[in-house]
Amino acid sequence: MKISFVVPAYNEQALLGRSLLAIREEIARAGLKLGEEAEIIVVNNASTDDTRAVALAVEGVRVVDEPRKGLVQARWSGFENSTGELIANIDADTVIPEGWLAEVLRQFGRSAALVGLSGPYVYYGVPRKVNVVVACYYRLAWLAYVFNHYVLNIGAMLQGGNFVVKREAMLKLGNPDLRFSFYGEDTDMANRLSKVGTVKFTFRLPAQSSGRRLVGRGCSPSGCAIR
Repeated sequence: MKISFVVPAYNEQALLGRSLLAIREEIARAGLKLGEEAEIIVVNNASTDDTRAVALAVEGVRVVDEPRKGLVQARWSGFENSTGELIANIDADTVIPEGWLAEVLRQFGRSAALVGLSGPYVYYGVPRKVNVVVACYYRLAWLAYVFNHYVLNIGAMLQGGNFVVKREAMLKLGNPDLRFSFYGEDTDMANRLSKVGTVKFTFRLPAQSSGRRLVGRGCSPSGCAIR
């Protein structure tokens, strides 16, 4: 299956390059040909810094300009300009590790009903104790997801910035809900996708992400408050 990596970016000149190089390396490791079996699309979301130039400096990357600020708008713009059967939504400060793409292809290859796949974040740039707290949070959230999904048959779980969806499923959802500019859009997407097919969250698909937003939401060298 051809896979399209969609990377929304607003003023991400500092971290974007590392994210894109990791995607390129993972495409090569999976044995896919960039430009034919895989593509990388950066959505320049009204950036005022050198985000666009940084993206264009990475060979094989295509830039789409989206003047409407907002993560939902940027992801949808990237989807509309993509051609893959699978759409990998990766944030501009996220670094996918070795084996990430092989796991994605394995999971979708073994289940025709699978329409959404996601995994947790491991944060970089924060003290180790922060990731311990985050890991505990993910496991509690996963237990709630398992109960809701397999017992009550409701809901699903996606980590925004580290998830993959099938194009055919996205087309069934129609236009995105623009109420969500940032927080909450992944939960909305998960619930909508769960009505189309299977949405799976697995700890076999981790990705590294910058801890800067955790710091802004209550994390410090002494600890972390997840809200």
